[in-house]
Amino acid sequence: MIRFTEVSKRYPNGFQALSRVSFHLERGGMAFLTGHSGAGKSTLLKLITRMETCSQGQVLVDGQNVARLPSRRVPGLRRSMGIVFQNHHLLFDRTVFDNVAVPLVIAGLPHGEVRRRVHAALDKVGLLSKEKLYPIALSGGEQQRVGIARAVVHRPPLLLADEPTGNLDPELSAEIMGLFEQFNQVGVTVLVASHDLALIRAMGQRVLTLARGELAQGGVPA
Repeated sequence: MIRFTEVSKRYPNGFQALSRVSFHLERGGMAFLTGHSGAGKSTLLKLITRMETCSQGQVLVDGQNVARLPSRRVPGLRRSMGIVFQNHHLLFDRTVFDNVAVPLVIAGLPHGEVRRRVHAALDKVGLLSKEKLYPIALSGGEQQRVGIARAVVHRPPLLLADEPTGNLDPELSAEIMGLFEQFNQVGVTVLVASHDLALIRAMGQRVLTLARGELAQGGVPA
């Protein structure tokens, strides 16, 4: 599903974010991406979503060379992904239901299908009873669950998360990681960037470790 081959990324200011990174995350696989602050985790995820392009090497997502995709095909690439952020990026003037529905509305799905899929996604994350509330009425953990429901409501084959538990306590963090594991168990490919080493070890999944932009661990699939 994701293949990096000798990938490097140097920014215009000269900063070398990644150096010759190679790994393969198979379809249906799950892995955690870790490393110190500034190790290159966010840059690596941005290369997958085509928010950035590599300076050298090749990034393949589902067989597509991401850097060579025409601009008109980038939205299609991103629609094949669910993306979860640390800070939720929720619309605080919209209800929980409306927040989760955004990707489906943009895709032009009929109202009945939108309602059915949103309810299924909210049920999966345990928030169906709160669909009419606004995000401000939710706890931090519940807001993150809304973000996860929004990321998976269009049933993407690939789920990416950038420090999704960074603002949560250990118990809530474990619950959120458990949700990612549940999605993986039904065939979704999952890549989670996190600096929470204790939690990552407890999950027992493959770990990709970045150190100063280089892949120090996990380059060969488990």
